[in-house]
Amino acid sequence: MTQFRHIVTSEDDGKEVRQITREYFDFSARLRNRIKREKLTMRNGAPTEGWHKVNAGDEISITLPDEHSNFPPEDIPLDIVFEDDDLMIINKQPGIVVHPTKGHPAGTCANGLANYMEQTGRVFKIRFVNRLDRDTSGLLIVAKNAYCQNHITDQMRKNLIHKKYIAIVKGELTSESGTIDLPIGRPDPEDVKRGVTSDGAPSVTHYEVIQHLRCHTLVSLLLETGRTHQIRVHMSHIGHPVLGDTLYGGEDPLLIERQALHAASLSLVHPITKERVEFKAPIPEDMEAAIRKLSL
Repeated sequence: MTQFRHIVTSEDDGKEVRQITREYFDFSARLRNRIKREKLTMRNGAPTEGWHKVNAGDEISITLPDEHSNFPPEDIPLDIVFEDDDLMIINKQPGIVVHPTKGHPAGTCANGLANYMEQTGRVFKIRFVNRLDRDTSGLLIVAKNAYCQNHITDQMRKNLIHKKYIAIVKGELTSESGTIDLPIGRPDPEDVKRGVTSDGAPSVTHYEVIQHLRCHTLVSLLLETGRTHQIRVHMSHIGHPVLGDTLYGGEDPLLIERQALHAASLSLVHPITKERVEFKAPIPEDMEAAIRKLSL
């Protein structure tokens, strides 16, 4: 159970508890209100009120609210890259939806996580901080509490999370590296397909060639923004759709049966330790098999 602590200094002697919590605990207003409502602030191990005065040497501690999710558990294997009390990183396999939707009410990562908690005795609310398309594999961030979710979301907003993807794209890129800075929107509100549109949201993708293959290219991609289908739209727009992408012109079932796109690495500042951590996920076998075929 995550707990935050602060020892009152002589400079803060005589301040109210609520002043201390505002100055030393960077909680969102919503989380702060819930902590107050559930009386989760302690002074020297005993419940306290916000208007109580503190003395130098007092320990102010806050325990985050207990939460849980209600997804039906399903026996779906999970490749857990990292886990502690606050954060989990999953290497999502292709073909799995992240969380239940109207079109995919079951068989999701959320259902697999519910089963994992049931088997291990862990209890937390499942909060997916980033999203991956069903047929995109790779690293998925799960925050175990509201504080971590808010902290990581803020990092994403400030472009402090570095996400690198690996993709096989059709055609041979003539430039070894480049940047695609084109807005992405939804031409038809009734269609899931995105495209480059004049009134779209700003979107920036950097790419670098890893290996030239037979009529294809293996590329590394770094995102500055995180728009839906961003890599798929940008690469298709410049004439190099992601291999296997049936929506944006890269379909080739003889080589791979899904878009050859993999979230290979990410780095972020851990919300609790405040240290930058990096995670990696190896290229999955179906993409490796396609690379081998295209290398012959």
